[in-house]
Amino acid sequence: MMSKSRARQTANQIRIIGGQWRGRKLSFPDAEGLRPTADRVRETLFNWLTGRIAGARCLDMFAGSGALGFEALSRGASHCCFVDQNAAVLKQIQTNSQLLNATAKSDFLLADASKTIDVSGSFDIVFLDPPFTGPALEACLDWLITSPLLKPDSLIYVETSKNAPWQNDALDIIKDKQAGDVSFRLTQLR
Repeated sequence: MMSKSRARQTANQIRIIGGQWRGRKLSFPDAEGLRPTADRVRETLFNWLTGRIAGARCLDMFAGSGALGFEALSRGASHCCFVDQNAAVLKQIQTNSQLLNATAKSDFLLADASKTIDVSGSFDIVFLDPPFTGPALEACLDWLITSPLLKPDSLIYVETSKNAPWQNDALDIIKDKQAGDVSFRLTQLR
């Protein structure tokens, strides 16, 4: 029988599913609302991004475990900025970046992504996977869609709970799907 500490350690890991780090496991801390994007959802998302991920500059808002940003870097993105408001979570993302020798391709910002953040440059792909409870997604999109962080052809990935009503008139949904209790979509500015 597995000990409680061993079970917790196994439970707090993500596995990179594609690219140069395929199969690598990364740890993440316990944190309220932290819910890594499931393997099958990431697989679908990165199939959608085929042809757009190589060389892309990515912004992983509400980074949590860092699963989306690390998956993007593993598959050839040139850069990822990880944003999270939990210092312990962001510290583990930095540790995982060092383990993968990805610090030269990574930036880390301790900030609440539901409020305007100060990051230089613009991004090709933005990952939005906020906590499922509360207004974080709407608040983030309110400032993000008019910010200089987006290019006219930037893609924005949005993940919500299955039953969450979600719509933003500034975005066109390119692809969308559900898996279990999660709805996820790839969008672009109109």
